[in-house]
Amino acid sequence: VQLVESGGGLVQSGGSLRLSCAASGFKYGDYGIGWFRQAPGKGRERVSCISPLDRISVYADSVKGRFTISSDKATNTVYLQMDSLKPEDTAVYYCAASPMFISSCREPPEGYLQFWGQGTQVTISS
Repeated sequence: VQLVESGGGLVQSGGSLRLSCAASGFKYGDYGIGWFRQAPGKGRERVSCISPLDRISVYADSVKGRFTISSDKATNTVYLQMDSLKPEDTAVYYCAASPMFISSCREPPEGYLQFWGQGTQVTISS
């Protein structure tokens, strides 16, 4: 299983970015996909998750109404459209795949089946 994130960068407050998570090594829908982020000096927090087959999505309160998660079966890619970005959105963003994300959008405990990408930096200037 491989997850490759892309699309990070530096934008001004109020701007937009679209992150991509290209997945391989498993069939579309076998796992839910989650986006998490980690800001400097802080723990990793959930951003959003999607169950690809039924398109059910979940968002953290801090990003509701600004971020949109979507999935593309043809390319086995999950996107995170981020609008109205704020400086506090600055973080390294990771995508992850796990059976857990089909029913629960939280970081799986150690030992639970999960795969993580390498992360992509998102920096929002004020």
